[in-house]
Amino acid sequence: MNKNFEYKVLHTCKQSGARVGELTTPHGKIITPVFMPVGTQATVKSLSPEELKDANAQIILSNTYHLYMRPGADIVEKAGGLHKFMAWDRPILTDSGGFQVFSLADLRKITDDGVQFSSHIDGSKHLFTPEKAMEIENKLGADIIMAFDECSKYGSDYNTSKAAMERTIRWLDRCDKYHKNDKQMLFPIVQGNFYEDLRLQSLKETIPYAKCGIAIGGLSVGEPKDIMYKMLDALQPNYPTDMPRYLMGVGSPDCLVEGVLRGIDMFDCVLPTRIARNGTAFTSKGRTTVRNGYYKEDFTTLDEECDCYCCKNYTKAYLRHLVNTDEILGARMLSLHNITYLINLMERMREAIFEDRFLDFVDFFRKSPAYFN
Repeated sequence: MNKNFEYKVLHTCKQSGARVGELTTPHGKIITPVFMPVGTQATVKSLSPEELKDANAQIILSNTYHLYMRPGADIVEKAGGLHKFMAWDRPILTDSGGFQVFSLADLRKITDDGVQFSSHIDGSKHLFTPEKAMEIENKLGADIIMAFDECSKYGSDYNTSKAAMERTIRWLDRCDKYHKNDKQMLFPIVQGNFYEDLRLQSLKETIPYAKCGIAIGGLSVGEPKDIMYKMLDALQPNYPTDMPRYLMGVGSPDCLVEGVLRGIDMFDCVLPTRIARNGTAFTSKGRTTVRNGYYKEDFTTLDEECDCYCCKNYTKAYLRHLVNTDEILGARMLSLHNITYLINLMERMREAIFEDRFLDFVDFFRKSPAYFN
């Protein structure tokens, strides 16, 4: 047993079965369900660690592939690891870089050994193996690290999806054998595309490697949301109950609510900061694109139900001006608001679970404009 990590369920909603939990890590406790802002290159775009703490971010995510490319894992290790490098003293999760290798890199060649690819930055040649991914993640020093997996494309045929799922299991075994740092928790990843039998087989074969967390990968990759929900419904009765379940790459308000309803405890996504840079905000009244001319003379707050710095100080008209003049402050404030909005949404869900009214919360939220953010 790894004494640096522990997960306990604090409350299970009598109404729905959704749960609130507490995950202990070397850099602090995480109350789940939780949304994790994404700091791809050791920074959540445009935001400082202090701003993230003010927004009550409990844990952030960084990307192994991008940090391997720049500045390099050795540099981060010499700096004392990611926590010291980026001045963040709360928990960090790093993905394995697998998704980026498959989605960004050119000229990929996949073998059982690993993936040969060309850098999206300079075309240089690289090889990622399960052992290499673990080596990089060990140097980065995050609390939670992800196994190296193969994410097959949405729409892949059955045999292609099956081969990728089986390779992911073999790679997981190699990751598990290589990883020895007890201050880092390895999360295995369930794959299988959108074939229910493959997903269930993957989950069954992955569970023995899951010590204090398990992830579901390869969803939210372009499929209709109802298909994703159907897959989560199939998986839900078969999860381990004594560890958090992490749905990778999901972060729209509706998917967060539907995911928690289906037993998910952890989420991450670049969506809140990405749409912020395009002038769009999540709000209690639905998605708002302040770039539009409609808001030119709108001197009301962005979201009257939000207490973030942006909403307490700036109007839609001013935010529109910032976005349309490409001022950095516009992207910063909308990013801060969007992340705060999602973190507050998770807090509201935890409260509803504790009070045994989560199904009522879901029903209310599904009927609100915010569901269609």
